[in-house]
Amino acid sequence: MIERRLRKLAEHLQAKKAHMPHFLSKIRLQGIRGIDDLRVTFDYPVTVIAGGNASGKSTVLFAAACAYKVPGAGVRDFAPSTLFPGYRPGPRRVDEAPPGSAAGPRPGPSLAAAGGRGRADERGAAVMEFDYSTPDGWTTMRWRRSKGWSRSFLGRRDATQPERAVYLRTIAHVGEPVGVRGAPGRRRLNAARRETPLTSWQIDFAQRMLPFRYSEVVDLSSDGKKLLFAVQEGGAAYSELHMAAGERAILRLSQEIAHVDGALVLIDDVEAGLHPWVQQLLMLQLQQLALQNDLQIVVTTHSPIVLDSVPSYAKVFLDRDETGRVTVRRPYRDLVQDALYGRAGEALNLLCEDDAAEGVLQGVFDHLLTRQGVRREAVRIGRDTGADEFPMHAAAFRKFGRIGNFVFVIDGDKRGSDIEQRIARAAEAEVPVLFLPGGNAPEVWVWDRLRRRAAAAAPELGIDPDDLAERMRRLDAIYDSASDGPSEIAKVKLRGLSEPLGWDPPDVCRLVGRLEAVRTDSDVQPLMRDLEIALERWRSE
Repeated sequence: MIERRLRKLAEHLQAKKAHMPHFLSKIRLQGIRGIDDLRVTFDYPVTVIAGGNASGKSTVLFAAACAYKVPGAGVRDFAPSTLFPGYRPGPRRVDEAPPGSAAGPRPGPSLAAAGGRGRADERGAAVMEFDYSTPDGWTTMRWRRSKGWSRSFLGRRDATQPERAVYLRTIAHVGEPVGVRGAPGRRRLNAARRETPLTSWQIDFAQRMLPFRYSEVVDLSSDGKKLLFAVQEGGAAYSELHMAAGERAILRLSQEIAHVDGALVLIDDVEAGLHPWVQQLLMLQLQQLALQNDLQIVVTTHSPIVLDSVPSYAKVFLDRDETGRVTVRRPYRDLVQDALYGRAGEALNLLCEDDAAEGVLQGVFDHLLTRQGVRREAVRIGRDTGADEFPMHAAAFRKFGRIGNFVFVIDGDKRGSDIEQRIARAAEAEVPVLFLPGGNAPEVWVWDRLRRRAAAAAPELGIDPDDLAERMRRLDAIYDSASDGPSEIAKVKLRGLSEPLGWDPPDVCRLVGRLEAVRTDSDVQPLMRDLEIALERWRSE
């Protein structure tokens, strides 16, 4: 039910994007936290930024907070100088030894200026550039740092920074300081405290994710101190000093964003302290709020649950390579995303090029797993858009410790190329790189095998063998003189055969893979032997 609601929300939110009065569409960063030149595009009202540690997720999030002039905020609250502070050593006391010297008091003035002798953050030139739509149309603004930060509007006279409410939080510290260190100052509040009940919308937001019901939730405040107090149905009453971290985060979040309209909502580490089930419910609630209240929401995460809650075009994957360069990766597909975000598990993972290749492999494993007595879920097959990206994935799998569970399967037309060496260099290890049968795209091989095995394939396709042969002959006559290459022609012919029969082309590829796997004289047997070796190695390890 939740997955259906998420899919429906995706349709509504994508349609609503064009009608939102404010939308931050692009950020360009240069010279900030080691980022040389990074461009991040937002294509959906709720964006999830993912990547390894130190890949730049929080940097992008905090940069987004500098895009707008925030009504009611201080001049420096959402400025680069505040969100990207630079460390400068203070003056050194007389009894402090300078770096590299023996400890102990030194003669001289009571305070010595640190000058260039102290440690300090590098402060080179830096740029933050924003493209966004506003009620007055599309505009661009740039923050630039030389000696200090300054704004420019790329030559437009009388331009001003767009105004918009901005909410910025790290969910692990929502409402901070209210943890252990903040507790002593909150054990007592002035008797003249003010009690502000949370609204029904705010309580409903929390109760949809937490395992109990509240009869009352109030915000106690006095002398600038704030403390939530909850009363559960059934009588339990307690302050947030006794709340679990996840409960406190959800209640604080509900209090602060349930009634925000038209804002840019930025949440760092959105999954922190939350059960996977609650992570999914939170992302559902955030997307519903975005739809209801014209919100643009950007979150960072390491959680596959959070990533699965938005469509592929709502995901931004950042990667920092060995040279320190940060880039945006194309949205990962199923198997790659799961491997890099904690769900490769104990399965043997095969990465192939497209859905036709996946179909052939599924058919081969239909036979191989039964013969080996291996459960189906022990092998997972995923696909990408092409073998040229496999070395990049191999490098990522190595970095995240996942390379040992992977087999790369390449289309037959790449046999003899340098793809094996490129994958091995990227993985820094011997990695199984296997090839599909034939010397072209898998659809060419499937079409040829269908013609040869019409008698065996036709009953499973639900037609007479002579009818199958005649259909294939007509399609050959129509398309074989086309100007496309053999691969494209075979794809069109396979689709033209499959769809009138009520089949999808990948399913026909799977059928042919299964039929060929049982034949000892088939040219799929070398691939079968290599897959058996990879499977046995995986089982023994």
